[in-house]
Amino acid sequence: MDPKKLSGPEKAAVFLLSLGEAEASQVFKKLSEQEIKVIAGAMAKFEKVPPEVADAIADEFVSRLENKDSLNMRGDRFMRKVLGSAFEKREADKILRALNSDEDGVPFQWSQDVDASVLKEQLLGEHPQTIAMILAHLPPEKASEILAAMPDDKKGDIAIRIVRLGQVPMDIVKEVDRTLRNELSQMEASASEIGGIDALVDILNNLDRSSEDIVMETIEEEHAEMAGEIREKMFVFEDLIKVDDRGMREILKKVENQQLALAMKTATEEMKQKILGNLSQRAAEMLLEDLEVMGPVRLAEVEEAQQGIIRAAKELESEGTIVLGGKGKEDVLV
Repeated sequence: MDPKKLSGPEKAAVFLLSLGEAEASQVFKKLSEQEIKVIAGAMAKFEKVPPEVADAIADEFVSRLENKDSLNMRGDRFMRKVLGSAFEKREADKILRALNSDEDGVPFQWSQDVDASVLKEQLLGEHPQTIAMILAHLPPEKASEILAAMPDDKKGDIAIRIVRLGQVPMDIVKEVDRTLRNELSQMEASASEIGGIDALVDILNNLDRSSEDIVMETIEEEHAEMAGEIREKMFVFEDLIKVDDRGMREILKKVENQQLALAMKTATEEMKQKILGNLSQRAAEMLLEDLEVMGPVRLAEVEEAQQGIIRAAKELESEGTIVLGGKGKEDVLV
């Protein structure tokens, strides 16, 4: 994936995915309905985003924010920045020394230990002539795997270029060898991946209902199967019914009375009984009194209160205090 070839909405989608659900959901709240539709559609296209692509887009964002015309960052400086963030200085220096040392022997010999699909993804953005030169230097078994994985409209062109390569100066071969090896090592150094359905589900679970509906409507239109998978993984307020009583009591300890009363305004009778049954008699009576005297409230306020309770539940789950069962999942016990 070449960040330079991504459209504006695609870059925005990658940037929001890299921010995480809490921050991304706040940005969504500031967007227009049309903007949400466009970015949601772009998000739906990504299964995983290579970390170096996310870093490049983040750097571009910072650069634009600082009113710079271009990033103007050399590859080695960027690599040092990434490694410096990911590792302690001693470990980063060790990796850099390994990357910068010229290795003797057959060019691209190291590729035997790299998965063909990873190499293919890295080569897709290269010129066919460069791909041909690299494949000609790879072990035949590895080269055939990569050529087979290339798009059909490129296979023949690359094959012809391999035949017509002739002699290529060794310094060029070594430079390409070094560059490709560095790029792959950089990816391994930043091994975490962003994006995917789980990332989008986390963002949606923090969105207001209207924005969530806009996003899901867009995904339904373009990727119905993906939309179904997203809905199965999403966790909503009514799913708290699936939490056992001990877990529900832990959740209620983290919730203010006013927030709980607001959240119950649109709750089903079953959900209300679940909550009341896990409060003391006095607390349950006070909550019912608050509901009786509560006047009309905006739906957005109710949804915000419910999302706050869901966030509290997820925090407890991340701490290992409780276990949540969501849509499409089997009930689980603590």
